[in-house]
Amino acid sequence: MKILLTGAKGFVGKNLSLELKNRGYTDLYLYDLDSDPSVLSDYCRDCDFVFHLAGVNRPKQVSEFKTGNVDFTAKLLACLDAHRNPCPVMLSSSSQAALDNPYGLSKQEGEKLVRVHAEKHQTQAYIYRFPNIFGKWCRPNYNSAVATFCYNISRNIDIQVNDREVIMNLVYIDDVVDELIEALEQREHRNGDFCFVPAVYNRRLGDIVDLLYLFRSPRRERSLPDMSDAFTKKLYATYLSYLPKDGFSYPLSMHIDERGSFTEFIRTPTRGQFSVNITKPGITKGNHWHHTKNEKFLVVSGKGVIRFRNMDAGDEAAGEIISYYVSGEKLEVVDIPVGYTHNIENLGDTDMVTFMWSNEIFDPIHPDTYFEEVKNS
Repeated sequence: MKILLTGAKGFVGKNLSLELKNRGYTDLYLYDLDSDPSVLSDYCRDCDFVFHLAGVNRPKQVSEFKTGNVDFTAKLLACLDAHRNPCPVMLSSSSQAALDNPYGLSKQEGEKLVRVHAEKHQTQAYIYRFPNIFGKWCRPNYNSAVATFCYNISRNIDIQVNDREVIMNLVYIDDVVDELIEALEQREHRNGDFCFVPAVYNRRLGDIVDLLYLFRSPRRERSLPDMSDAFTKKLYATYLSYLPKDGFSYPLSMHIDERGSFTEFIRTPTRGQFSVNITKPGITKGNHWHHTKNEKFLVVSGKGVIRFRNMDAGDEAAGEIISYYVSGEKLEVVDIPVGYTHNIENLGDTDMVTFMWSNEIFDPIHPDTYFEEVKNS
């Protein structure tokens, strides 16, 4: 298919064009403000589908609403008419099209033009009244509160919130793109004259702001938000996309001694804690056991042995030492069951690096860690 995208360099256009390429659509006609106006006719002659994303929402003059949202739509449709091209047209409208303001009225008029065009040519019109869209590459300090807040908070710039109780209706850019490609492939979600993105999030502005400030703290606390909530997951991804270019990395606190080092990497509220353990040659670490805390060890560099002994004195094999030999040359996860005292020894000539996961964040008040040598006394 040959696909025309107007407003191709805008927020939705950039995301959509790249995902279309990811999915194998290579014949894309990308049209924007800086395009040669003469190519629009060629594009309209050849295209099999139109994503009409171009529009004006923050003009310098009110008259630009009509120019950008009505007049250009009419020009696009006239171009298709001139070439007798009855291809389907998708229109990016706005939830404000239901309101009596200059922007809303201009979007409403654009909708009418597309609907009349579709009826005339007995083709399909895909009209989306989008609510607020958030995600990567949205321009901050323009018309998106989420983009502005992500940009400012990630740079420790103060933000202004006039009313925390305002309810925002939001859709995520990847969900928008998925839905638009569904429309391209004739599987759109539709309710009467309008199409819609099924995943819509209704959130208090104050709650969104609180989440964004929470996202800023993990670098100090090594924590991550609860990714099981879809909105939180998408907002966190959006926030990360606004990090300053010199702010992608952050240091960790390495606990170093003569045996090597231990460094906490990530803490999660529901998925435990991740750490990196470096053990010097000939050194043994551990010799403790847990009631409920369980762990997984993965040696990624060097070689060593992980030893276990069951603390259950009534076990048939009481006193038996179980050994698992591990190496970075053969990646293998070793579970650390509860009730077994265990240790890990570096058997190589170089540092041994072990990635460790614990099912819970370390609690110094209730550590659930008890010293006991693996070797029988």
